[in-house]
Amino acid sequence: MPPRDSPQALYWRPEMPALFQMANDRGIGFAIFGGSIIGIIVYGLLLWYFWEATLRVTAFLGVALLLGILAWIGYTMATTPPPEPITDIPEVGGAPRPPDQTPSDTEKKA
Repeated sequence: MPPRDSPQALYWRPEMPALFQMANDRGIGFAIFGGSIIGIIVYGLLLWYFWEATLRVTAFLGVALLLGILAWIGYTMATTPPPEPITDIPEVGGAPRPPDQTPSDTEKKA
């Protein structure tokens, strides 16, 4: 462990076992994967033993989630101020040149 006064003391962490030294994203990914599998199993068991209540709760949560997202979109659209209109559009490329005219020396340098 570095001395308490040193700047390294702020960032020091004790050594972790090899199991926990994987990248943080991989660990989170494995946790999400495992939680999803457990959730599928629990949902299946709930459907098997309490099918009517499970379907009612699932339908309610699905509709509530959809309507909540629509409400959020509507609120965002209603409260966001309109963008400023573009009044001055810069001309791109200058005036068109006839195809038989060659560029001048100043245009070649630019």
